[in-house]
Amino acid sequence: MEDYHQPAKRMRSDSPSIAPFNGEGVDLSLLEAVEKSAQNGGVEVLDVRALKKLVLAFERRLRDNLEARMKYPDQPEKFADSEVELHEEIERLRILAGAPELYPELLALNTVPSLVGLLGHDNPDIAVDVVSLLMDLTDEDVIGEDDDNEEPVRALVDALLENNALELLVQNLARLSEADPDEAAAIHSTLSTIENLIEVKPAVAELVCERTKLLRWLLGRIKVREFDANKQYASEILAILLQNNPANQKRLGQINGVDAVLQAVAVYKSRDPNTEDEEEMLENLFDCLCCLLMPMENKERFLKSEGVELMIIIMKQKKSAYGSAIRALDFAMTKYSPACERFVDVLGLKTAFAAFMGGILRGSRRDRLLSKFVENEFEKIDRLMELYMRYSDRVKSETQRLDSLELDDLEIDEEELYNRKLEAGLYTLQLIAVILGHLWSSDHPKIRERIELLLKQNRLTKNDVGEILQEYHDNIGDLDGPEEKERAQAKIQKFISAL
Repeated sequence: MEDYHQPAKRMRSDSPSIAPFNGEGVDLSLLEAVEKSAQNGGVEVLDVRALKKLVLAFERRLRDNLEARMKYPDQPEKFADSEVELHEEIERLRILAGAPELYPELLALNTVPSLVGLLGHDNPDIAVDVVSLLMDLTDEDVIGEDDDNEEPVRALVDALLENNALELLVQNLARLSEADPDEAAAIHSTLSTIENLIEVKPAVAELVCERTKLLRWLLGRIKVREFDANKQYASEILAILLQNNPANQKRLGQINGVDAVLQAVAVYKSRDPNTEDEEEMLENLFDCLCCLLMPMENKERFLKSEGVELMIIIMKQKKSAYGSAIRALDFAMTKYSPACERFVDVLGLKTAFAAFMGGILRGSRRDRLLSKFVENEFEKIDRLMELYMRYSDRVKSETQRLDSLELDDLEIDEEELYNRKLEAGLYTLQLIAVILGHLWSSDHPKIRERIELLLKQNRLTKNDVGEILQEYHDNIGDLDGPEEKERAQAKIQKFISAL
């Protein structure tokens, strides 16, 4: 990936060019700037007094530039020097990223409104300078492992939000071109700044979508067919905005986001990504798709956009997106019977069972499903029991290990014990038990006979499966509401009773 974290330094045609920094990041250049300033009687140590000098110099250059632009609006040569000087003062401020304890003083000096205002400067390169500054000031490395730095950085982010930084950052994206390398770097810096703001204050993920057109910009970026670093970053930011955020998931669905993401992944239905970065972008796109498929209305949009068919095509091609397509179908069909019916109708079972086992059927959807478990001498039930035993052994091993820890006076509460077992494979074991419960409850005599035979061969009984189901039943949450919890528990109880 190209290093887009370096700030763009090319000035527009109405301003003289400014040489980029020679050092990596900002360390050498900024230290040299401070050292030069110190030699001239300026800043010597980065403390409150030094900060005030930096801010005062910045405010003066800002005032000079604004006055020159107002006085000579049609004569760029008259304000070119002030533009260069303003650029230099903005760069000097970047050293503050190494002293977050001074952020409260920066806010007290009312510097944030001046900085944010420059995001709309007539010279886009000045705006880019400010973006680079904000990116540095809000970077996660500023906080590091020192908890004392969290509050100053959070206060800075709050001040930026109050001064409409989100709106101006997104507006800048609209006026930058990917064709220009410097502007492409500026796009990356802008996205990085937005990501930083979200990491410091997670509520920004929803605020930026409420206040700006960032979602539309990101959709437009991922739909571009050619791959580059910014397309990858756009997919990552989009995934961050959608994760655990129903409001953003619904917003994106309302602006045709489901279809746009499907178009983006469709590029890879018959080919693999060329690089690791492109592969990461594809994973981001599927993360976006799965998040989008949480709201029920987006499942309907997925169905109308022939998303089920596309996922089956991807599965058939057996390219790198194979597993991601299965995951997307899982999200699409969960608690949404129309997608399940479509999946069966377009012969998705044939593809799914091919994946499970690693002729086209007739009859009702239910009969066609059961027939899959009967064919080839119950090979799929055999495979199911093989997986049941594998995960059962894993869970037993982890349970014994945890029991030994408790004997050593290491207390593990009940919730932690259950979570550890889930991580060891209990959830997968529970899902296999649910499938066995479904099959047993079908009253299909040959299927029941096969399950009983396999249980006996593995020295198990139906009660063993029932115990796994009971534990699953007792731990079903109410995230989707009490009615949905009750419905899910009733279904599992039906399987337990049948066994």
